[in-house]
Amino acid sequence: MQKEFTSDQHQFRQSLARFMQAKSTPVDVRRQMLTEQGYDAEVWQQLCAELGVAGIHIPEQYGGFGFGQIELGIVMEEMGKNLFCGPFLASSVMASSALLHCASEAYKEQLLPDIAMGVSIVTLVLDSLDGPEDVGSLLHEDGGVLNGAAKIVLDAASADLMLVVASSSSGLGLFLVKANDTGVNVTSRESLDPTRKLSEVALINVSAQRVGDVDLGNLQEIWRDCSVALAHEMVGGAQHLLTSTVEYTKLRVQFGRPIGSFQALKHRCADLLMEVEFARAATYHAARLLDAGNAAGLAAVNESEAEVYAPHMAKALAADTYCNVARAAVQLRGGIGFTWEDDTHLWFKRAKSSEVLLGGPDRHREWMMQLIEGEVS
Repeated sequence: MQKEFTSDQHQFRQSLARFMQAKSTPVDVRRQMLTEQGYDAEVWQQLCAELGVAGIHIPEQYGGFGFGQIELGIVMEEMGKNLFCGPFLASSVMASSALLHCASEAYKEQLLPDIAMGVSIVTLVLDSLDGPEDVGSLLHEDGGVLNGAAKIVLDAASADLMLVVASSSSGLGLFLVKANDTGVNVTSRESLDPTRKLSEVALINVSAQRVGDVDLGNLQEIWRDCSVALAHEMVGGAQHLLTSTVEYTKLRVQFGRPIGSFQALKHRCADLLMEVEFARAATYHAARLLDAGNAAGLAAVNESEAEVYAPHMAKALAADTYCNVARAAVQLRGGIGFTWEDDTHLWFKRAKSSEVLLGGPDRHREWMMQLIEGEVS
């Protein structure tokens, strides 16, 4: 199992970082978050065409580049650092994960190439984003139509296609719906984090194609994949806030000296650095385990059965760390940290929204404990 980044991975990170620093500045973020779709389509296409990020982890047989969770994590981390606004998490991560785990071979070959090229935006419609056990209230009824509502769907307003997990007479299934079909009602929702567009999707007698079967096992696999990707984004955001806060303490002068020279602030920043490094280590480890084998079979990859729980630990630790660093970043900036003009609040809001997305830290730790108790019993 890979333990260190390769030179190619380092070069990819550097190229992606340069792109993000040029195309996703705070000015760009503020402009895009005020638009309905929430991102710059031209920048999105440029990102997909020049760096191929939309298909970085999709297998080559489906039009992707065939890399894994490590490279996907690099993309998410750099996006988190620069607060990138775009449908990457919804389409390239969540929707593609659902197709890879649940769809038939024919539909994988049909849908994944367009996702990998970034020409098709697909979102995953789940009636709950809290946990896989809560999914299933949307209904696929007699006559082949979908009915129900999903309260929170990522980037539904800009999606071309929707993948809906719904209950049917034969169990849970994955269904394909065109976003502009009759009966598909998308209502934008106001949220704490305006840089990540959320919508409510109501389905009323919507015709749908069944593209695959779903069960609790592959729902959990989707959750693990997406949670580790989101953990990378949170680690990137936490690193940005820590770096910018340390730089601020070097420039802010009080009592005739930079505030960063005071011992109390040095200790505070050192504690934050340790938190970020612990979260980064847990997240990188989880990604490497997912690359070595799917999360359900990680015990076969490593003799330590605790490795099975790494994705949950990564999400919980990254969420706690991001929120702690975000609070400290605001506090250490003093009065300016609470103002609209200061950019810190943009990352703070992303931290709070990401904390509860796909389940909060407490729930991920509860899943870990259930797995441990199951192994012990």
